[in-house]
Amino acid sequence: MQALRYWDYYGMTDTFTDLYDRATNRESFPHLYDLITSRENILLAYRTMKSNKGSKTPGTDGQTIADIQKLSEDELVTTIQNNLKNYRPKKVRRKFIEKDNGKLRPLGIPCILDRIIQQCFKQVLEPIAEAQFYKHSYGFRPLRSTHHAMARVQFLVNHAQLHYVVDIDIQGFFDNVNHSLLVKQLWNIGIQDKRVLTCISKMLKAEIDGEGVPSKGVPQGGLLSPLLSNVVLNDLDQWIAGQWEFFPLSQQYTTRSGELYAKNRTTLKEGYIVRYADDFKVLCRDWRTAQKWYHAVKLYLKDRLKLEVSPEKSQIVNLRKRESEFLGFTFRANKKGKKRVAHTGIKANKKRKIKVEAKKRIQKLRTSPTAQNAILFNSFVLGIHNYFNRATHVSIEFARLAYDLRAFMYNRLKPVGKYEHPANPPPTYMKFYSLGYRTFKVANVYLFPLANVKTKNTMNFSQNLTLYTTEGREGIHKKLRPDIQHEISLLMESNIPNRSVEYMDNRISRYSMKMGNCEITGIYLFAADVHCHHYIPLHLGGSDKFSNLRILHKEVHKLIHLTQKETIDILISKLGISELMIDKINQYRRKCELETI
Repeated sequence: MQALRYWDYYGMTDTFTDLYDRATNRESFPHLYDLITSRENILLAYRTMKSNKGSKTPGTDGQTIADIQKLSEDELVTTIQNNLKNYRPKKVRRKFIEKDNGKLRPLGIPCILDRIIQQCFKQVLEPIAEAQFYKHSYGFRPLRSTHHAMARVQFLVNHAQLHYVVDIDIQGFFDNVNHSLLVKQLWNIGIQDKRVLTCISKMLKAEIDGEGVPSKGVPQGGLLSPLLSNVVLNDLDQWIAGQWEFFPLSQQYTTRSGELYAKNRTTLKEGYIVRYADDFKVLCRDWRTAQKWYHAVKLYLKDRLKLEVSPEKSQIVNLRKRESEFLGFTFRANKKGKKRVAHTGIKANKKRKIKVEAKKRIQKLRTSPTAQNAILFNSFVLGIHNYFNRATHVSIEFARLAYDLRAFMYNRLKPVGKYEHPANPPPTYMKFYSLGYRTFKVANVYLFPLANVKTKNTMNFSQNLTLYTTEGREGIHKKLRPDIQHEISLLMESNIPNRSVEYMDNRISRYSMKMGNCEITGIYLFAADVHCHHYIPLHLGGSDKFSNLRILHKEVHKLIHLTQKETIDILISKLGISELMIDKINQYRRKCELETI
C-alpha cells in the first residue's frame, strides 16, 4: 500500500497505530490539535495530496499543487500552522457532474491549501473512527471496495438464504447532514478536542461561491467529507446490527453436531445491513420482517439523524421475483437445484452509458486514428471489464453489448484499421484477453475486444486486514494481491507528450510483464509512481524497444540521473536503499555515462 510507505517516510506509523489501539479501547482524545499540526503530519498530508489526481484541480483562488510546490518544507509547515491558529477556510468552488440518472451532483471543491489542511485532519481522525466503524460498511474506507459490498450481499443471499431486500434511498444525503448532530457524533466516538471540533465546524460552514454559507450538509469534493459521512451513518449501522446481529443471546444449547448454539430472539426482527457510503440494503428472511425494518429504518433516519427518505425510490424487493440494484449491478435469487443463489448482472442505465461512451470513443478513433486514441479506447474497455467482471452474468452482458455495437464499430473502423485475429499481440493483450476473438488493429495497436470478459469470483473482505495494526499490515503484504488490471488501465490514460507509439505500448507491456514491480527495489508500483527508464539513453543511441525499457519507482529513477551528492544521500536515506540496490543503480548510471554513487 502506497499509504504505508508514506507513513514510514514521515515516522507516523506508530502514532496512527497507537490512536487505533486506544480508540478500540473506547478512550477519548482531548489533545489531538498538536498532533494534527505537527510537522510530520503536515508533510505527510502534502505528500499524499501531491500523488492525488485532484491536486491539479484549482479552487476559487485558482491555485493548484504546482503553486504549493514552490514553497520550502518549512514555509509550508509554518503557513498551515499559522492558518489554523484562527482558521478561516476560503470560498469553496461549486462544480456539477452528471449522475447515473442524468441529474447533476453538486461538488464543493476547496482551495488547495484547505485541502491539505483537511488531509491533516483526516489522517489523525481516521484511525480513531476506523476502530469503531461497523465491519460491513464499505464506502470510502481503506482497502475496501464496491466489490466487497457485492460479495457480502451475495454471501447473505447464497448462504444465509435471505431473499427480501429493504431498499431505502436517503434524499440528498450529503447536502442534508445536520452539522450540530455531526459534531456530537464526533464527540461520542472520542474526538473531544474542542479546537479540532471548532476547525471542523468552520470547514462545514465554508462559504460556497455564488451560494453563500451552508446551514447543513458536507461538501462532496472535500477530503474530510467521506470520513464525516461515515461517522454520521455509523450510528445507523450500529443500531441495525444491535437489533439482531449484535443482540446478546440468553440461552445456549448444544446441537446434534456438538456445536454450542444459542438463540432466544424470536420477538426480534432478523436483518443485516450492507452499506456503501449512503447506498445501503437491509437483507431479511421474510416479507413481514422486511416491512418492520422498512418503517423502523425510515423513522430512525428521520428522528435520530434528521434525514429525509425518498418514498418513490424506497421499496421492499422479493429477490425470488424481482431484481434489486446496487452499485451499478443488479442481483436476484434464482433457483439452482433445491436452493436459490444470487445471479448478478449490469444495471440497464449503466449499459446505456457504456454504449454511449463506447460510440464516442469509436467515433474519435474514426476521425483521429492515432495510437494514443487506440490506447485510450483500450483503457476504457479494461476499466469497465475490471469493474463489472464480478457479475455472474458478465460474459452474457458484454457479449450482448458487443453485438449491439458490432455494426457501428465495423462501419466506422473498417476504413482506418484492419479486422483480424491478433498476430503477435503485446504481453498486456495476452495477459487479459484470449486470441480467439477478431478485433481491429488501429495505428499498430490491437483494440481490446468488448465481448471478451470472464467472471471473477467476488471475495468477502477479510476483517483482520487493517492499516492500523502490526498484524493487519502483515496481512496486507501477504494477502492483498495488487490489482494490476486497474493500474494498467490508469497507465493507459496517461498522456506523455513527444513519445513514440512504440514507447507508450512497450512501457505498459513492460509494467505488465514485471507484475508492476520496480526493477531495482522490487516494490509494487501504483500507476502514479511509475517511471519508465531507457537503459541505454536515447541520446547515446538507445531505442524505445521493449528490451531497452525499465520500470522504476519515480524516486529511484531520480537517483539514476541525479548529480549532486547531497541530494543523492538524502534520497538514498529516505528510500532505504540497500547496498545491492546501489550496485544496480550504478550499473544503470554507467550506461548513462554518469559517475557512480
